[in-house]
Amino acid sequence: DIYFNEGSFVKKGTLLAKVNDTHLQAQLKRLEAQLPLAKERVYRQGALLQRDAVSKEALEIVKTELATLEADIEKVKAEISMTELRAPFDGIIGLRQVSVGAFASPSTVIAKLTSLSPIKIEFSVAERYAGDVSKGTSLTFKISGKIDTFAAKVYATESSLDAETHNLTVRALYHNSNNELIPGLYTDI
Repeated sequence: DIYFNEGSFVKKGTLLAKVNDTHLQAQLKRLEAQLPLAKERVYRQGALLQRDAVSKEALEIVKTELATLEADIEKVKAEISMTELRAPFDGIIGLRQVSVGAFASPSTVIAKLTSLSPIKIEFSVAERYAGDVSKGTSLTFKISGKIDTFAAKVYATESSLDAETHNLTVRALYHNSNNELIPGLYTDI
């Protein structure tokens, strides 16, 4: 199942898609149905132990069975949560790449989710200027077709120069608070 509209804004944690989990839901129901009886057994064995009617080992056995049942329930719940694809961050969801009922694997692309704020700006600096750029360096950039100049700050640089181009790859962040810029644009820095 697919639970998003193409091109819409989604919040972090929003359910985007879900794989069929009916067999896991059935397992969960079966295990949860056994839970009250297992708890009752622990209670009964505890009461009998207080009257010296059973051994301590008998109580430990039913406690272990209860703990195992609870662990199995948690395992199935974890497997159910793995059938859900949730948005890892706020952003705009792109075009859907699969249809309802399609076969999906962990490597299947469902859609592209793009964060609009902040936007990462990646660029290269020639070897002779590499020493002038470091974390915290301020920069300005322009976008083709826009009159405004935008300000950003470097947050990381590659650890070494590219062996082929002798350029340093640098990344900066622009906070795009008005969502005025679209990720993927070319910039002049």
